[in-house]
Amino acid sequence: MTDNTTRLDHVVLWVSDPAAAAGFYEKVLGLEPLRVAEYTAGKVSFPSVRLNEETIFDLAPLTLAERMNVVPDADKSAGHPVNHVCLALTEAGFEALRARLEEHGTPVSDIGHDAFGARGKARRSFYFRDPDGNIFEARHYGEERTEEEGAGAEEER
Repeated sequence: MTDNTTRLDHVVLWVSDPAAAAGFYEKVLGLEPLRVAEYTAGKVSFPSVRLNEETIFDLAPLTLAERMNVVPDADKSAGHPVNHVCLALTEAGFEALRARLEEHGTPVSDIGHDAFGARGKARRSFYFRDPDGNIFEARHYGEERTEEEGAGAEEER
């Protein structure tokens, strides 16, 4: 895979209750909450959750929408203009996430196979919503193979 210098830093998700949303992402998705105490104390405008060492989800309250004036009509983006966010996981992480979602009563879609993504075809994937209606896809690509092993496996099929 090409090692690009551009990385995804953060995604801003509109939520009705940022502290509750942080709790969902911590308990159900296993993400590390950031700045929740500062948010509830009124010291910062929103909390976040850490997806990995390079990427976070900012949990922005819908009340911030009216102040979104960084580009014309930015305030109209409040809601759900993004179709979904996809999380690539290890196979064990995929299984654990699905189990946690089901434990917490979060509806999940059927499992799909061979969906195309940033790393090629994913072996399995499914979709779910957070409590604010943001849609996520969870997927795993399977075992990493060398090009030689991959070519051999393709020939066998």
